[in-house]
Amino acid sequence: MKEPILVIMAAGMGSRYGGLKQIDPITIEGEIIIDFSIYDAIKAGFKKAVLIIKGEHEQDFRDVIGNRLSDFIEVEYVHQELHILPKGYAVPEGRTKPWGTTHAIWCCKNVVDAPFVVLNADDYYGPEAFVHMYKHLCEVQESNQSEYAMVGYILNNTLTDNGHVTRGVCQIEEGYLAEIVERKQIERQDGVVRYLDGEEWRDVAADSLVSMNMWALTPEVFTQLEEDIVDFLEHEVPLDVEKSECLIPTTIGELIEKGEAKVKMYASHDTWQGVTYKEDKPGVMAALAQLKEEGLYPQRLWR
Repeated sequence: MKEPILVIMAAGMGSRYGGLKQIDPITIEGEIIIDFSIYDAIKAGFKKAVLIIKGEHEQDFRDVIGNRLSDFIEVEYVHQELHILPKGYAVPEGRTKPWGTTHAIWCCKNVVDAPFVVLNADDYYGPEAFVHMYKHLCEVQESNQSEYAMVGYILNNTLTDNGHVTRGVCQIEEGYLAEIVERKQIERQDGVVRYLDGEEWRDVAADSLVSMNMWALTPEVFTQLEEDIVDFLEHEVPLDVEKSECLIPTTIGELIEKGEAKVKMYASHDTWQGVTYKEDKPGVMAALAQLKEEGLYPQRLWR
């Protein structure tokens, strides 16, 4: 059996945050959110981490993450760059923003050769999610299946008071993901959770289960991702618009709809934390400090 791999998407530009939030310290000890994900992953059983980054940031990540974690887990880097596209395709004039999370994962195709869990660099998921994912990936190999999985979180627990967010809202049937719909500009308005649909605001249940981009996948997914990227490049018009992205919740949702993927659902009871905006940082720092005080984490993660 191949050891499951931890894949962390860290190539986002952080435009709403105002900087490279993936390596911005989030504790007084100087730790970043990725530290907590890797710490929880190691405890769950993961032995290798692959970080998806922009090439220009590799030295920064090596200085902040790789060099000090080399004694605890193997760390490898994959670059997500605009020009890395399926054969026959090129970057349209005017495009500068990364292609999105589907493309980010696809960029790992030559490095990730085992079942893997993929997640965001700037989200805190909690220990339970990693236990679910590691166990699932081991069971997938033992049963010789390519069944995928996702960890869901309660929508109301994933919102920020400092702006809007994008979430994949899920429908569950008999323990499996039946549908996932990407909703953009979700925010609280007068005590009600709403999202912007075109020019109209619509209500969404605050207790909806949503994706925070924590997926358990197998290498077979890379062919599916490439097919979706090609479809995106062929039909998304215009491609030079900076907001145009190929997103993994949408890709997985389409695979489910076509009967080409089956996704087992796990719900985490841990409280999600994340930094979409600079103003989110103090709240996340306080929450993680409290978890240390409660003994869930040592005062210094790496000794």
